[in-house]
Amino acid sequence: MARKAVPPKPNAREIGYASTRDVLIRCGMELLTEQGFAATGLDAVLKRATVPKGSFYHYFQSKTDFGEEVMKAYDAYFVRKLDRALLNESRAPLDRIADFVADAKSGMARHRYTRGCLVGNLSQELEALPADYRKSLDAIISGWEARIATCLRLARKQGAIARTADCNALAQFFWIGWEGAVMRARLVRGPGPLETFLNGFIRGLPR
Repeated sequence: MARKAVPPKPNAREIGYASTRDVLIRCGMELLTEQGFAATGLDAVLKRATVPKGSFYHYFQSKTDFGEEVMKAYDAYFVRKLDRALLNESRAPLDRIADFVADAKSGMARHRYTRGCLVGNLSQELEALPADYRKSLDAIISGWEARIATCLRLARKQGAIARTADCNALAQFFWIGWEGAVMRARLVRGPGPLETFLNGFIRGLPR
């Protein structure tokens, strides 16, 4: 009888590479949501990750390269949160948007409002960022807008908002207002601005 093929065991070095790289990216996400790109030095990332400085360049070519990977990871994390709320078929479309906001409020409160939106933070310091970041940030926000627009189109189809509603424009308006609300919530260290924004957005939808 022929031997049954056995999958090769993961290489220990590969496991170490993946876990160390992930730790660096996670710590980068934490710091960039707290204080932005310019204020975050590599030493701070390495200290939080407890990774030797020389090891950093084994995983990333530069701080610029690292920042791009952190943005990608943050986008993937944020999209999962969005999809969990916006694709919940047991909830009405506008309630799904409210659920996303409620989840975000909970997350900000858990970190005592010390962390904002990484994309919003970076967008405020564009002139100090590598040139390619502008395109990357715009692509990320466009992806978020598309998800809100899809949810609003479903609300329009179900009659919750007017048939004439421009869902793409409303989705752009949502994220413009959202980033301001997050920034204000950090300033006052409370959920009020997020609640004010959501209530205003929902009330302002064409009926």
